[in-house]
Amino acid sequence: MTISRAALCPNGLEVSQLIAGFWRLKHWGLSAKELLRFIQTIMDMGITTMDHAMVYRSEAPFGEALALHPSLRQQMEIVSKCGIRPAGFGPLGAAQTSHYDSGYAAIIESVEASLQDLRTDYLDILLLHRPDYLMDVHEIAEAFARLKSQGKVRYFGVSNFSTAQFDLLQGVWSDGLVTNQIELSPYHMQALDSGTLEQCAGYGVRPMLWSCLAGGHLLNPIDAKGQRLLAALQRIREETGADSVEQVVYAWVLALPSQPLPLLGTSKLERVTDAVKGLSVQLSREQWYSIWEASNGAPVP
Repeated sequence: MTISRAALCPNGLEVSQLIAGFWRLKHWGLSAKELLRFIQTIMDMGITTMDHAMVYRSEAPFGEALALHPSLRQQMEIVSKCGIRPAGFGPLGAAQTSHYDSGYAAIIESVEASLQDLRTDYLDILLLHRPDYLMDVHEIAEAFARLKSQGKVRYFGVSNFSTAQFDLLQGVWSDGLVTNQIELSPYHMQALDSGTLEQCAGYGVRPMLWSCLAGGHLLNPIDAKGQRLLAALQRIREETGADSVEQVVYAWVLALPSQPLPLLGTSKLERVTDAVKGLSVQLSREQWYSIWEASNGAPVP
């Protein structure tokens, strides 16, 4: 089974319905050849969008695998992020205090490092990883314009931005932001009430969602909330005939009218296959709200 393409924004940029997340790649223990086989296998399923960030330390091993089969680059979309400078990270980190840096020089420097590590000439999408309280949106737009004119980045977006922060940058970046990558799961539902999803729908851009499984807390509960959710998810799995609880979770986020795009953060091909097969699972409104109720710990008002 292969998945279909999805229009990310009105300007014609397409990505895959599910996105491969590589934030844990450094812990997967894969050789370059093993990683290449993983990449090829998920691409055969239709997952062509690959999510990275400078701070994940995922780009160099991914680039090493890609160098074994360079023609794959033209068949995928690479997303990366910049703006976090962790202490002790090396040349792109902080001397003592971890901080955010969305200054012109920092954006350019981070992209150049990402391109070198990924062994590619361009990024399909660059995201500002976290909102920087000291950010100058005009300076950011200037950096974006330089990178685009040089052919080093095709499109730009943000990650974890509030609606006000998104609007502020959107107002000065003439090409328009293509996404806001945010956390959303039945366990962490804050985005449902933040206005972020409605804002994306209003601009015609689709949000990307990270940690849809709440870092594993939905599958292995550590508190009463997680236990309530797992029980609800298991009941709905039986009602819908879904193969797994994970499929029910993805059906829950995909039911949102903003048409979000979930990130998968696994190296296990059986779980990727399960997520792909689960795209056909659909929930009734009552089932959707019963998961919301389990998370909230109280009925809808």
